[in-house]
Order: sequence, then structure tokens, then C-alpha cells
Amino acid sequence: MPSTLLKHVWLLLFFTACATVSQEHLSNNPQQKIKPAATTSAIDTLLIDEQPKPLTDLQQTEEGQIVLQEGYYEATYKSYCLQPGTPDPSDRDAYLQMPLQTHRKEIVETVLRGSLQKPELEQKNIQLLLWSVVSGSDYNRLSWPVQLTAQQLLTKKQIFQLKGGVAGVIKTVAQQLPDARITGAQISMKRLFETGASSYETFERVAVLREKSIVHNEAYRKDQWNKQTGGYYLRYFPNGYQQVKIQVYVPKGTLDSAGMQNGHYLLFDPVNQMAVPANSNAQRLGIGSPVAEVIRKIIRIQKDIPKPQPKQPTPKQQPKSSKEQQ
Repeated sequence: MPSTLLKHVWLLLFFTACATVSQEHLSNNPQQKIKPAATTSAIDTLLIDEQPKPLTDLQQTEEGQIVLQEGYYEATYKSYCLQPGTPDPSDRDAYLQMPLQTHRKEIVETVLRGSLQKPELEQKNIQLLLWSVVSGSDYNRLSWPVQLTAQQLLTKKQIFQLKGGVAGVIKTVAQQLPDARITGAQISMKRLFETGASSYETFERVAVLREKSIVHNEAYRKDQWNKQTGGYYLRYFPNGYQQVKIQVYVPKGTLDSAGMQNGHYLLFDPVNQMAVPANSNAQRLGIGSPVAEVIRKIIRIQKDIPKPQPKQPTPKQQPKSSKEQQ
């Protein structure tokens, strides 16, 4: 057996046996120690001669979920600050995936998912809209361009909610957010919207701190692969808070000959997850549309709902003959 083949067999055995870290092991405790994934070096060795294929070339569902296939993929996406008052991502910060968790989560997810359908919308206006949502600011105080952006991304019901609903009054941040999540940055953002600040940089100075993050787990590698449900691996490389490169690796043997697992497609949804720092207090990032404009390949996935059986046409009765009538 050639030495190259032996090396790959050993790596695959090692890769299969090693324990990995999944998103279920995360907590909100910054002191929690997260063991580095033992498979990272093995995967990188397997991929050393491979160039990642465009993640955006894969088929997508109508909702924007990516239908994964075996192989190594990457794409750069627009990203958004969802935690005002934290440091800008830097080379010090390692990122991984976590379910979207933020104030007014449903509205935030609608904005991010809508941006997939409308990549032509200005990123800064989407970011201002998101800052207003997570800080509990008054929709009526938003600039006209930001309100126009909201009208293209949100439903009338959601805009009605942002305006205060039936009461017509936006509650204070202290009333809307749990005490543990109130920050000076959120209050400052709300005040900026109320005073009619028009400069994007004014909001950015409050939301994105230009200072080094506090690293609480130096053992966590920035290039660490993190195992996801379904057996594929994922890692994030932010470039500041406005862009993030996502890499996905689906090992051989993960899918069957039809490209499925147990009769279902393996889906990656970049929107209902967010990129969070695994080792520091840097920004939490929501994921929007790809930076490069792409032609989306839409696939309609049949839901597990039984199809109604078509009604059989009722046979026409032949008119009785004169003899039968007698």
C-alpha cells in the first residue's frame, strides 16, 4: 500500500475517533473552558492540497438554506453587529456558531433573511436598522433611508410592533430587556436615535469599540473546525464586523449516493445562526447576503406532508335506451 494512502487511512481513523466540540457545549459563561477540537490538524492535513469551492455554487432552498454536498467550501458574507458596545473582531478572536440570540430575535432574523433576497440594499442602512431593533429604539426616529430599508425587509405587522403596537408607545430599554442584558451601549444607541443623529460613524463609535478584546481562552485556535449536527464541520474568519468568511467541510461518507442523510438533505442555514467569539468578548455577528453577487440556485424541498390524492372523475352514466326504460 503506498505511503500516501497509508497516511490518509491513518488520518481518517484519527479523524473519526477524536472527540470534537459542538455548539451544544457552549454557555454564556465567559470563563468556561472549551477544549480545542482534536480533529482540526487532521482535517487541515487532508485538505492541504485542496482549494475550497464556492459555497454559493451549491443549491439553496427558497428560505436561503444551503444544500450541502461532500467537499470543502467557502464564501464571504456581509455580517452585522448584534451586540453594541463590544470590540471589533481581530486576529485575537476565534469564532464559532451559535443559535441566533438577541432582543427581538424574530425581527432580527427577518431582516437578515430578507437581505439574502435583496443584496442590493445598502449594508449600512441594514446595520442601522438592526441597531435600532436590538436597542429598543423608536422606529419613528429612524432616518427615511433606514425606514425605506425596513419597509423592504419587514412585514407590516413587524413595523407596527417597532412603532409600539396598539399602545403606540415604545417602551424603555429597561422594560423590554432583561436586566442582565441592559448595557450602556444600548442606552447610548437609543439616545442617538432619539436625538436624530445622522452620521453612521457616530453610531459605529458607540457600537463597535476600537480596542483589544479580552481573551479568556488562549488555547482555542482561530482556525479550529467545529463539528455540527449532521457530521459536517464549520469555521468563521471575520474581517472586522462587516464581513466574515465561512468555511464548510463535509467529509466523504457523510452523505449517501443521492446526496442525503436518512432521506433528507443536509442543510446549513447561515441566517438562524450567528458567529460568536469562542475565546473573547468581541462582537457577535449576524450573517446576511454574500459579498459577491451570485445567481442563487433554488431547490424546492418536499416537506414531510402527505400529498392529497387527486379526485377520480365520476364516470358519466350512459342514457338508458328506450327498451330499458320500458
